[in-house]
Amino acid sequence: GDPAAAVAETAGRVLRLVEGCDGSELVSTLGGGMRLADYLPTRTFELAVHTADLATALGLPADVPPTTAAQALGLVGDLAVAGGLAGALLLAATGRAPLPPRWSVL
Repeated sequence: GDPAAAVAETAGRVLRLVEGCDGSELVSTLGGGMRLADYLPTRTFELAVHTADLATALGLPADVPPTTAAQALGLVGDLAVAGGLAGALLLAATGRAPLPPRWSVL
């Protein structure tokens, strides 16, 4: 009935749980286990990307808060490096070359 209140309640509950962690805790995922410190940035990334998707679909600016944007873009950079795609991403991000349609580091 009240999505904003439900999200606020969930966020408060999760924050209390995470505050008691040091990041070394293991989290089970579909891809196997991950340390909490490695897992949480992937969730921030998903929220940033899907919020930008929703904003775009609604005709709104796809603005992402600075801290969230920095973390999400850092993860994109790490994925590009790991996948051997850093050069293409750097060239595109600096306006030197376009990326192919549907190009992704994921």
